Amino acid sequence: MQLPLAAEIGQIPVIGVFYERILSGHHLLTYFAFAMIPLTWWILYRTRFGLRLRAVGENPGAVDTAGISVARLRYMAVLLGGVFVGLAGAFLSMAVSGGFTKGMSAGKGFIALAALVFANWKPKNILLTCLLFGFLESLSIAMQGQPVPLIGEIPVQLWTALPYILTVVLLAGFIGKAMPPKAAGVPYVKER
Repeated sequence: MQLPLAAEIGQIPVIGVFYERILSGHHLLTYFAFAMIPLTWWILYRTRFGLRLRAVGENPGAVDTAGISVARLRYMAVLLGGVFVGLAGAFLSMAVSGGFTKGMSAGKGFIALAALVFANWKPKNILLTCLLFGFLESLSIAMQGQPVPLIGEIPVQLWTALPYILTVVLLAGFIGKAMPPKAAGVPYVKER
């Protein structure tokens, strides 16, 4: 999808090239994904639903004491997550590969989970981490078969493995202490 006036603005030296070649020309779901980032942050940190959802992740007993259904909120979170994952799958099959093939995600879910842990469950940090992983994936595609100064040509397999290698390196030693929500993955049993 070309943004309005992309060809005309593209004639401007720096800003035009950025607008025409980087911002314009992506699939509609790409723009939707970037629009969802501030909306998701706003919902999580500025609405009553977001406060309750974060509280269910940290201390479901306090939410239950307030008279709010923990199970209902958790199911709503799972459903919302399913909607976003479905949109990601639609993007992958429609925009990236133009059709469905078996194993088409090729470990991208693992990288997304690593980005979540590395970013310490903060939406802004998750965006930056995902952009870093996306840049490395693009770099691995662009550098295949290209000679590197002083090294020469690097095998294609090493370029392809670069995002995964970075994932393992970041998770192994450079994260520090990632703090997930305390009650994440812990079933809640209502007291009687």
